[in-house]
Amino acid sequence: MKIGIIGGGASGLMAAIAAKNENTDVTIYEREKRVGKKILATGNGRCNMTNTTASPDNYHGFDISFIDGAIKRFWVDRTLDFFTECGILWKEEDGGKVYPYSDTASSVLDVLRRRLDTEGISVECGFDVKSVKKKGREFIIEDYRGRKEVCDRVVIAGGGKASPALGSNGSCYEILKSFGHTITAIYPSLVQIKTETDIVKKLKGIKVNAALTLGGRCETGEILFTDYGLSGPPVFFLSAYMAGCKTAELDLMPEYKYTDVHSILSDRCAYLCNVPLEDYFTGMLNKRVGQALLKSVGIAPLSRLSGSLSGTEIKQLAAAIKKWSFKIEGTMSWNNAQVTKGGAVTAQFDKVTMESKLINGLYACGEVLDIDGDCGGYNLQWAWSSGYLAGTAAAK
Repeated sequence: MKIGIIGGGASGLMAAIAAKNENTDVTIYEREKRVGKKILATGNGRCNMTNTTASPDNYHGFDISFIDGAIKRFWVDRTLDFFTECGILWKEEDGGKVYPYSDTASSVLDVLRRRLDTEGISVECGFDVKSVKKKGREFIIEDYRGRKEVCDRVVIAGGGKASPALGSNGSCYEILKSFGHTITAIYPSLVQIKTETDIVKKLKGIKVNAALTLGGRCETGEILFTDYGLSGPPVFFLSAYMAGCKTAELDLMPEYKYTDVHSILSDRCAYLCNVPLEDYFTGMLNKRVGQALLKSVGIAPLSRLSGSLSGTEIKQLAAAIKKWSFKIEGTMSWNNAQVTKGGAVTAQFDKVTMESKLINGLYACGEVLDIDGDCGGYNLQWAWSSGYLAGTAAAK
């Protein structure tokens, strides 16, 4: 039996390895010059392989219960056992993030490629799939150069639209649609946020440790001001929850309550009474951030003395420090996104086998499905798990 895996990313590689046995002939069809390019980019080049805290709370999609099959059959423990057997010595860091001990993503890809060779799995790179059609019990896979391959089973593992430079271009959505599958609206996720630029553009390059509130959730960490909006780990994490959000709010002093901030500002007015407002926040906040904060609440000119701040102005500043609002204008493009939000409707697939309920012998796994995870190794875990289920089922 011949099994064709469309896409040589994380889920595709796992699906191929899981599908290979003495009765199967497995081939990966990859449009890029080599497999696993996106794996090399994960975790800032370190490969955040998984997260030991992974649970349904870390995933998004119309029906999160769809991951139950993966949780029961191939989740974090089995994933780590698999990579240990492949030769990866791993380590767990803060927040449950798991990395190879070598701190290089290439280590993970190297052991997977070695496993492909050991198992005798064929890899056809530069094979850009144009269409997949079913004729009788067989599938005909054709690329843009007119080459055709015949398979008994097909696993769609070509990813979504995020990071097209690394191999995903959304073409697998069209393949699934050609078989009658429904694709939800899709959006860039784990991506930078675009805001009104009046303030942020002047603060480009400045980093602050702040609490970001977005979509009813809050995350604290390093926020980077850019010429287009906001970036940094909390932004990437919360971008998955921003659907319908109109503002992003920063708490510049998350360790302090509003009353404490108000008290600090009042005291500064007393002992810095003869200091110009342009230097009022020096030693407390980044100088440029402080000046932008003053302007954002309408306090001017900055040549005024700090002692001239009124009680109302101090209250306004304290409120702004605890809740600095930025109007959201969207996100950066697919080129900047780490993952796709949305995808093939999971109700049309079996959550245990990943097989299509519409077409026998057709499977899908990874990012092409309407499941995406938080930042921190959760998306790779879904790729390993869903790929394993699809490959195992296809081989049966």
